[in-house]
Amino acid sequence: MIHGATGAQGAPVVAALAAMGKPVTAVTRNPDAVVNGADVLAAGYDSVDELTRAYRSAEGVFVHLPVVSEADRQTYARNILSAVREARPGRVVFSTSGAPVDPTDGGAAAVLVRGLADSGVSHAVIEPTLYLENLLMPYVLDAVRKRGALPYPIRGDFPVSWASHLDIADVALALFDRPEVTGVVSVGQYPALTGPELAEAFGAHFGTNVVFEPITPEQFRTSVLPLIGEGPAADVAAAYEAMSALPDRSIAPENSAQKLLGATPRTVGEWLTGIGL
Repeated sequence: MIHGATGAQGAPVVAALAAMGKPVTAVTRNPDAVVNGADVLAAGYDSVDELTRAYRSAEGVFVHLPVVSEADRQTYARNILSAVREARPGRVVFSTSGAPVDPTDGGAAAVLVRGLADSGVSHAVIEPTLYLENLLMPYVLDAVRKRGALPYPIRGDFPVSWASHLDIADVALALFDRPEVTGVVSVGQYPALTGPELAEAFGAHFGTNVVFEPITPEQFRTSVLPLIGEGPAADVAAAYEAMSALPDRSIAPENSAQKLLGATPRTVGEWLTGIGL
């Protein structure tokens, strides 16, 4: 059972499972959705009953929380946990979608991580840092192509273990097949890349000089507002503002996918080539 199968995070998981001949069901709000390689089951995060029916007898569930208000995310996390406890699927793989896992905080991702740990159901948590796909937003990619600049709301000296949705799909498949691996699995490049190193990788791929351009979280909020809406855009800006106080967003090698699963994430160049840019 794959949540978000018509979106950026779930679609690569469906495609990878289908390519292996695995039976896949896309869990979506739209009963008329067409998902290549998968059956479709209509179920929403806002209904415990629908989720329970979806999870019952499932060998595995891939789940992540959508970019909506924190209040809705809290509700969705509690509903997912209620359904998992009732339906007892064989395995749950939860991607935090870049939210840091801090078991002591009250965020929706932390609520879901703690609840899965207490559920008695086999599970693992995928913890990426920042997605390379964020760099495909028109505000960013157009600047790379037109101005030779890569604008992003982090400091130039801020190392990030970037990962792609394709890397997350690789790790999700491995975790479905490796039930002995539990807890948090960090996904991303190591060593982490600074902004100038990221820009250099873009330049090498496109055959031109690209410089890194740090921008403010407010500038980023304005750029993503038309894409995701006012509330989520404000939440994203707040997350980057909080991130600015950290020394880095690097994964820890001891709980990395590289060490636990032997899964090496794509380089920036490999990723850009793989998506056809």
